[in-house]
Amino acid sequence: MENQFKALVVDKLDNNVSVGVKDLTLNDLQEGDVTIKVAYSSVNYKDGLASIPDGKIISSYPFIPGIDLAGTVVSSSDKRYKEGDEVIATSYEIGITYFGGFSEYARLKADWLVPLPEGLTLKEAMAYGTAGFTAALSVQKLQESGVTPEQGEVLVTGSTGGVGSLAVAILSKLGYEVVASTGKESEHDYLRRLGAKAVISREEVIPEKIRPLGKQRWAGAVDPVGGKTLAAILSNTKYGGSVAVSGLTGGGNVMTTVFPFILRGVSLIGIDSAYCPMNIRKSVWKRMANEMKPETLLSDIGQEITLEELPNKLNDILKGQLRGRTVVRV
Repeated sequence: MENQFKALVVDKLDNNVSVGVKDLTLNDLQEGDVTIKVAYSSVNYKDGLASIPDGKIISSYPFIPGIDLAGTVVSSSDKRYKEGDEVIATSYEIGITYFGGFSEYARLKADWLVPLPEGLTLKEAMAYGTAGFTAALSVQKLQESGVTPEQGEVLVTGSTGGVGSLAVAILSKLGYEVVASTGKESEHDYLRRLGAKAVISREEVIPEKIRPLGKQRWAGAVDPVGGKTLAAILSNTKYGGSVAVSGLTGGGNVMTTVFPFILRGVSLIGIDSAYCPMNIRKSVWKRMANEMKPETLLSDIGQEITLEELPNKLNDILKGQLRGRTVVRV
């Protein structure tokens, strides 16, 4: 095992933040049960926030961001893992209080690791990452609530982002009639390649006036947007339908009424990927490696960059200029 390695380090002096690749040693890593040689990480919105002064993600500097990683165990004090095991690590405190995946080596708690399931490569795992896990968990929760392909259209909002892209692809893989919503006309072909049967504008999802109960259109929805978008979706969800919400890029306040819930039996399902119980986490990753895995995972959704290219991509994700998933080869 090499002692010196490269990592993307965020540092802060007064209100000025610097982001760059630096040489570190294994002694610079925090304490943990398992040391991992990282193969791939990925770019998430939280990682972008970690790179700016007022991102409110990290509080201690210098810091290695990156809430996702996949790699190979090089040493372990926990009997569940041994040298050579391939593992995935997402969520929990990774990239927030614990040094994250934008590093050639990481040291983490064993309780945060998922063994790489059969049928999935390390690169594919990071083409998924937290966004893909969130999308897959959203789809699983819709299925558990009774939403089936026979019931009609399933809406995906924010469909060119990480969660949205993978939700479109996974739902399509499972036989659902997917309607993708986006404000980017240039991305319609991309969404159709992922399996969307129809692509509509944000304006079609959100009317000028949102009624307490609108037309019954959606059998279900995956919504990483929230805010006014979520209120509109609930108004137009069919009787007995379900909506899985996982984000708030459209705002944290949802101006709705109880009518969709008490007159149409609509279910609103909150999706938390950060502290999802490990038994559920492992079962979802197993499905992601097999029946949920889209053929477009690496060809269209996951785009690879190097550690040196990462700072620019962190800026891009904050500006909403990335589509799908950006995989970092470490």
